[in-house]
Amino acid sequence: MADKRNFRSTYYEKVGCRSVEERKSLEILLKDKPLNVLKLKQFCILFTVPNIHRNVLWNFLLGVTPAYTDSRQYVMTQREAVYTDLLRALQVMRLVEVKTPKHKVLYAMWLLETKQLCLGFDLNQDSPFCNITEVLLQIFDNDIEIYWMAKGFHEYSQEILEEMGKLSDLTNTILEKEDNGLFIHLKSCDILSALPLTKWYGSFFAGLLSEPALIRIWDKICGGSVKIVIFVLIEILRTLRRKVLQCTDLCSLLKCIESIKGEQETADLIVNKAIELWQQNKGHNEFILQSKVKMII
Repeated sequence: MADKRNFRSTYYEKVGCRSVEERKSLEILLKDKPLNVLKLKQFCILFTVPNIHRNVLWNFLLGVTPAYTDSRQYVMTQREAVYTDLLRALQVMRLVEVKTPKHKVLYAMWLLETKQLCLGFDLNQDSPFCNITEVLLQIFDNDIEIYWMAKGFHEYSQEILEEMGKLSDLTNTILEKEDNGLFIHLKSCDILSALPLTKWYGSFFAGLLSEPALIRIWDKICGGSVKIVIFVLIEILRTLRRKVLQCTDLCSLLKCIESIKGEQETADLIVNKAIELWQQNKGHNEFILQSKVKMII
């Protein structure tokens, strides 16, 4: 069955109908009552989510909407009430105004809800939640859903931060394996241990890669595979290899990496290579082995 599916997928791609079969499979899964979280996460691990279904799928997998579609309207009414109350509270306290950037407003709402907002708090300081929200605002147009999705992504971000020691060691191990020359250079210049992995991994590279490329990585995050961030960094370094080898300190390396901002083709190349490397390292089996659920295709 798998061989037949692969043959058809190859044929569809050649005639310009790429991912037709995967899209049909997802549409079938989205008709399940209740929605099956394991199968939908597995889909995100195996495939790129079609743009037309990304909003629905991310909302569900990030815990914004319920598994039972009949309950969606009620749940979203409650979500809207919380959103409205938080926004109104900030306006009454005069902590936000009309000209306040939307991602900072949502950040302030989250701080208020999580009891982290104190008098004189600087909303301009760097934050994974703020960076994630800024990207989501470029992808979706419903502010209420965006706020709750950002909260879901932030939970994955916290998971990464709690495992930063292990992720850092794994990053070094895989980089040494995949490109020993880069590894030796960065280590000899004392750059490797100084990389801002917490910032990059905690925000899933928000603000560094363009949104159209970034969302393909975030599909995998929604599927539960947070380790893919390691392979994104490795492919950033390998794509910029020639320039990276000329860097002898952290400052010059950061400038080199930041030069890819806004370069769509470079971002697409990095993401394609990162997903391929992640799959080669058994990343695509990471969730399947845990769930032991066979998806119907």
